Amino acid sequence: MKVVFFGTPEFAARTLKKVLLSRHRIVGVVCGPDRRKGRGRKIVFPEVKTLALEKGLSILQPEDLKDEGFLRELRDFDADFFCVVAFRILPGEVFEMPPRGCVNLHASLLPKYRGAAPINWAIINGETETGLTTFFIRKKVDTGDILLQRKIAIGPEETFGELHDRMADLGGDLLVETMDKIEIGNFEASAQKNSEATKAPKIYPELGKIEWSRPGNVIHNLVRGLSPKPAAYSFYEGEKIYILRTRIAENREKSNPGEVIYADGKKGLIAGCGAGALEIIQIKPESRKAMSGAEFVRGHRIEKGAFFGE
Repeated sequence: MKVVFFGTPEFAARTLKKVLLSRHRIVGVVCGPDRRKGRGRKIVFPEVKTLALEKGLSILQPEDLKDEGFLRELRDFDADFFCVVAFRILPGEVFEMPPRGCVNLHASLLPKYRGAAPINWAIINGETETGLTTFFIRKKVDTGDILLQRKIAIGPEETFGELHDRMADLGGDLLVETMDKIEIGNFEASAQKNSEATKAPKIYPELGKIEWSRPGNVIHNLVRGLSPKPAAYSFYEGEKIYILRTRIAENREKSNPGEVIYADGKKGLIAGCGAGALEIIQIKPESRKAMSGAEFVRGHRIEKGAFFGE
């Protein structure tokens, strides 16, 4: 099939690599506009655009998906099929255009975790399993009929970044399998059970503030679900610190939330929670590089009885 690929971030770029290896022909790529980032305000290309340029693909970067000029260029690709991965909400003028349909690859087992951040929320909520879904796009976001799904186990210490990369690679395979079935007409689409739907809204940095009064497993899942970015955070002696990796620790002594109950410059750092305790494996002081818990103890001369928090 002649295909137009819609996507912007790294997750989409990893998927596009798999599609490029398939028998289908990418005739065009649609991604988000270039952005200025950093202190120097340098122009940064979306990851999908960078890959598309390497492969010599035609690229469209519309600000307005209903713009007549964009719609005309999109029609000129004369594509059979559109596939969408980590992109904006498409208007009907776009997703109704291709004769073979428009399919989205979503990083959850729909109808669970509909929304912008399904991988993050699955980890934050302590799920032990998630998955990938391909479905036909319809007007209401993430509600279209399901084509294929694949279940994926979540490791007990797996972070968002690790699961993201694993799912992006597996997602490309599922999308290509879906496209193959659509091309030959050998597919079944099943309606979602809306009564079982859950939400996965956009992640904002303020979500990452650690409340040490919460149980250790809850904080551990928050840390995993936001690592490496935007990252869970706390404070130590007024300095903002990002906690990137933790482990549930055995703690038989009484402690207050946020209290350092073990600090060793060689062996590491453990802090008390509302219930249980957490070993801090990797931590990043603001404006500094990430370091181990033991390195943080040495650098800040932390002793038992110190506290994390404001």
